[in-house]
This record gives sequence, structure tokens and C-alpha cells, in this order.
Amino acid sequence: MSQAKNILKQYWGYDDFRPLQEDIVEAVLSGNDTLALLPTGGGKSICFQVPAMAIEGICIVVSPLIALMQDQVDQLKRRGIKAEAIYSGMHPRQMDYLLDNCIYGDIKFLYISPERLKTDLFIARAKQMKIALLAIDEAHCISQWGYDFRPPYLEIVQFRELIPEVPCIALTASANKEVQKDIVYKLALKNAKFFQKSFSRSNLSYSILWEENKEARLLKMLDKIQGSAIVYVRNRKKTQEIANFLVRNKISADFYHAGIDPKQRSERQKHWIQNNIRVIVATNAFGMGVDKPDVRLVVHLDLPDSLEAYYQEAGRAGRDEKKAFACLLVEEKDILDLQEQFEKQFPSKDILQKTYQAIGNYLQVAQGAGEMSVYEFNWQEMCKRFQLPNTETYYALKCMEGEGLILFNENTNIPSKIKFNLSATEMYDFQIRNEKYELLLKSLLRIFGGEIYTEFISIDEANLASLLKIPLQEIERSLAMLEKFEVLTYEKKSIHPKLTFLLPRAAANDLPIKWEEYNTRKKRHLQKIEAVEHYVRQTIRCRTQQIVAYFGETLNKSCGICDVCITQKRENTGKAFPEGQPETKELIIKFLSQGPLTIQTLVDCLRPLSPKEAIRNIEYYADLGVVEVKDGELWLREPQAP
Repeated sequence: MSQAKNILKQYWGYDDFRPLQEDIVEAVLSGNDTLALLPTGGGKSICFQVPAMAIEGICIVVSPLIALMQDQVDQLKRRGIKAEAIYSGMHPRQMDYLLDNCIYGDIKFLYISPERLKTDLFIARAKQMKIALLAIDEAHCISQWGYDFRPPYLEIVQFRELIPEVPCIALTASANKEVQKDIVYKLALKNAKFFQKSFSRSNLSYSILWEENKEARLLKMLDKIQGSAIVYVRNRKKTQEIANFLVRNKISADFYHAGIDPKQRSERQKHWIQNNIRVIVATNAFGMGVDKPDVRLVVHLDLPDSLEAYYQEAGRAGRDEKKAFACLLVEEKDILDLQEQFEKQFPSKDILQKTYQAIGNYLQVAQGAGEMSVYEFNWQEMCKRFQLPNTETYYALKCMEGEGLILFNENTNIPSKIKFNLSATEMYDFQIRNEKYELLLKSLLRIFGGEIYTEFISIDEANLASLLKIPLQEIERSLAMLEKFEVLTYEKKSIHPKLTFLLPRAAANDLPIKWEEYNTRKKRHLQKIEAVEHYVRQTIRCRTQQIVAYFGETLNKSCGICDVCITQKRENTGKAFPEGQPETKELIIKFLSQGPLTIQTLVDCLRPLSPKEAIRNIEYYADLGVVEVKDGELWLREPQAP
């Protein structure tokens, strides 16, 4: 492990690993398949990046989001580590070049989207690579029981068959027992070493506040709790409205969502990380991959879709392990909105068929064609042309993505890129024969140096136009012509969303959707929404206990700092904590001997005890080992053999 610690110090600047990281790194270095469950901010990336640096060969990292891949690659490059990413929509020549570098160059990490694993191009090149480790990020995406199921993840096991001797590490921040088992099974992890950090965050105070005037309450909270904050809302329009409201009230704030220009998003995120602005108001597009340990407050003004999502977003507070707060402001209308949102997320068969037919006609893709082809896709223009309702169509697109038919990338945060294709001598000859392009080519070489001959370089055409005092359109036109002449490769940034057909276009009335599984996932999603509603409505059980129980973990001691615990402390001031009542024990055993029950059901069974008295008795007998919590339910603990 001394080598691993030296790598940690050299590239990350840390003297020691965090709890569990060292054990996970050691398991990977020993060649074991590994499943690591580390909560948000637990340092998952280091668990595969450090051991990969200690092993000869390349590490393939499967990741679901382009933005997340790009962020990880940029971070590694800043540390002086060679890393690249391949994803849908990339220029074929750039993809070809990067894969060659993975075989013959010194690329250490290749990030790749799961749908790319099955392409003939990648498989052919992967067979020539010396692959040392396969890392699966956001591994919960492989399970249809998880909160973010992505069918392309199911293809990973086929890729594993090509590299049977290569160890695999799967990482996730939030997976219950069922999802954990699914990950192991569907990734074919052999004798997997399992590591799980507790879901409990002792420094994080969870609170539910029922409030109709949310804006006024938000101001009070920001006045009371100093420091950096994130405010989550459901829609893009609301991010700007709340940010403007805060600014009018003299609180430094800005807004963030996927529809903002990528450069502006990056600048706003940077200003917030550097504490130039205090509050970022965002949709759930914000936060993944953001490294900011000193967030003191995370507020949700709208209900999340699941407790998994809430746990991840709330968990962005207090990563420095100092006291922090996660507050969810809720009113009755929010429950109805969440239920309405749920219905939209699972469109009818008719809506899906109409939308799919419109996509094929709009993009002019013939039936049986289009597999893995990428198209610029102005979906709102499509709605106008085919008279489709915007909201229903949008959710149909997201649903088809979830079913593995298409990849719908709303915004690409990828700048334009170029690379010279000619040698230095050939480039000189071309400039002599084509004076029209001499200034541009010389300027590119002066700005980027010889690296432009060997690497794809990110460029900003607007900055280049300003520097050379040439109109932007002329710069773009010249670069396009130079690519046509095969002088360079120019991958222009797209301002439009992109759509990839993951399967050949099918007939609309024969969509390749397994409707039985679709309906099962719909029921599961409804259960997740019901879990959110139960979480916000219950006022008896410690919030942390409820969250960790949802993930299948038992926490016998209440946190003492959530809204429920604080309320109970106030009510019980000066009162003796009630001891277990024998009659109650007999009732608990009687009810649980018939099978497991939710806490709320058992509380109802213990009437006429008040809910608070019932909870205290249940906790009392849990401490004594009479009952236990498994998968969010109470079970009668089986007697241990003497």
C-alpha cells in the first residue's frame, strides 16, 4: 500500500485515505471484483483512480453522463494524468485518434458511455488495449429497481466477457439491498468484495418545514445559517425567479440549469465554488462532480422524485464534516404536483408511438436504419411541425431514453475542437499555396504550439475572431473549409440537442419496449414517490434513522439534530424517558411473529399508546435485540443459538 499512498500524495496531495478508501484500493490491487457503496462526497473516484495508477495498463471507466465524464477527465488532466473520454456525438476522426492513443500511447484512463461499449469500432480496438481495470461509475443505473435505470448498462456484462481476467469495481452513492444484489448479478462480479460506508451523516441536520410562503422562509434560513448554499427547484424558469428574488433581498445569488450556455454554466459554477456568489439556485442538473466541501445549507423548494435523489442532493452539504443543514420546504400542493409529475414521466403507449414516429420522420431515418447514428435534434421545432404538445413530447423523449431506444442529450457542454492532419512540412507547403488561410493557421500554431499536431485542442471561435479581428462567421467558414481540404479536423460545438438511435428505427406500432417491465418500473417509481410522501409527513421517527432504514441500514441511536429529534427533546424536557412496558413487548412479538411490518403499521397496532410512546417502546426493544430493521421494515429478531 506504500505505492498507493505515494500516488495519493503525488497526484492528489493527500497524506492519507479517508475511511474505507484504503480497504477498497487494497481489494482492487489484489485483483478482486469490488462493489463500493460510498455516500455523496465520500471520494469514490479515488477508489479506482489510485489503484489504476499503480497497475500497468489502461483503466476503462463507464459513466452515464457526458458532463460527468468531461469533469472527471479535466480533473485528472489538471493533476498531470493522461485521460480522455469517448461519447455519442463525437467526431469519428477524433474517436479513432483517441482509441489509437489508448493502444499505442500513454492514456491511463478512458471514460466511455455505456452505449459505446457494444460498437464494433470500440470492441475491435479494445481487444488491442492492455486493459488493467474496469470501473463502473453510478453502478445503480444497471438495476431497473434503482432510481436511474439506464438499459445500456446491461450491455456491460457482454464487454466483460471479452476481458474475463480484468478485475471490475462498481461504485455508487445510493443503492438499497435489492439494487446492490442486482449490481453484483448483472455485472457478473465474482466473489465480490463489498464495502459500504454508513448512510448516516452525523454532522447533517435534516428538517421538513411545512410552509406556504417558501420565499420568506428561505430568507429567514439564509439569514440564520451563514455560508454557501444550494437551493434546488424543479423547473428552469423557477431557478431564475428565485435567484432574482434573493438578489433583490441583497443576497448574492445566481441560477443554473441545463438550458444555459455551457460557458455560462461553467463560469457560474466556478464563481460559486470560489465563494464569489453565496447561493446557487438550480435544477437537479447541478451538483454532480462538483467538489465544494464547505456548503452549509441545501434547501429543496420542490419535492424530489425519490429518497435516493434527495439523499444525494442534500448530501452536498457539510462534506467538510462540519455542521450543515438540509431543509425541505413543503406544502400540500407539492404532494399533488409530484403525483402529477409521475403520470407525465410514464406516458401512454399512444403518446410514445406518436413521438417515435415523429422523430423518425423529422430526422428522415428509414425503418431498419440509424443504429448508433447521431443527429442534431431541435425537438421543439419537431413539435411545431407535427403539432405535438411540448410537455408530453419531452417526457416521451426522456422515457424512450430510459427504455434504451434513444440517447437524448439536451445540451452538450463540449467546446469546439481541432487537430492538424498534415505534418509541419506539409502544412508549410499548404500555407504557401493558400495565402487566404495563412494568418489563421499560423495563429493557431502560435497559440497552441506543436501539440495541435498530436492532440485535439479545445478552441473558442469567438475569442479567436476577437484576437485576429476577423468576423466570427469567417473564422467558422475557414475552419470548415480547412476540414473539407483535410488540412485539419474541426469538430464544431453544437448549440442544439443531439439524438442517437441506440437501436435501428422500428415501426412505431412495434416499439421494442417490454411493456410488462415498463409497467413494473412504473409501479416501483410510484413506491418511491410514496416513500417521499411518507418521509415528509411523518413526525415521529428521527429523519436520519428513516433515511438509512430506506437503504436497508439499521441505526439504533437517533441523530439528535433533525427537526423530529429537536421537537422531541423540547417536549420531553424534564420528563423521564419511559422504559419498556412488558405488555407492549408481548404485543410487539405477537404482531411481528406474523411477518414484518412498517414502523407506522406497528405504531397503529399498538394503540391506545400514543405514537410517541409506541416509537419509544419499539426503539427500547430494538436496543435489547428483540426487533430489528431490515429493508425499511421491522422484523422479529430470531433467537441466537447459545
